[in-house]
Amino acid sequence: MSKLRASHSTDWREERRLRAWDLYQHGWKQAQIAEKLGVSRGAVSQWLKRVRDNGNVEVLRRHPAPGQRARLTDEQFAQLPILLGRGAAAFGFEGDKWTTRRVANVINRIFGIAYHPGHVSRILQKHCPGWREIWKRQEVMEASNEHTRQSNQAGTHDPGIGR
Repeated sequence: MSKLRASHSTDWREERRLRAWDLYQHGWKQAQIAEKLGVSRGAVSQWLKRVRDNGNVEVLRRHPAPGQRARLTDEQFAQLPILLGRGAAAFGFEGDKWTTRRVANVINRIFGIAYHPGHVSRILQKHCPGWREIWKRQEVMEASNEHTRQSNQAGTHDPGIGR
């Protein structure tokens, strides 16, 4: 197997696929390989077929994920929770509620990188754990403030109640 590890991969899945090929080259049956590596027989079959079809064990190596690379750096991603913690009003928005459109706007203003608001939720899920709970709290507070405002306008709110 040392021949197969020319580039010292740290991807354990790649190592497992390469190990399956190595065992197959040493006469192991697919069922034995599957049991040894803790995978399905179908997975082993697919790996071996890929090598046979392509004539090269390199097809078992890890390939970069498709799609565009992240445009924000890790350092910039790390700044997102801090920026959002300031509140939307700190960036000139009316009210303090964050929306994906507003977050996309702030990312563009601060970092000069444009993201579609629909993609912002995926960014937040990955780099701002707990963002949904923050937004839910904002919605509850906003609803409560709106109720209080409406009550005050109608003259039905008694500020002395509950004190």
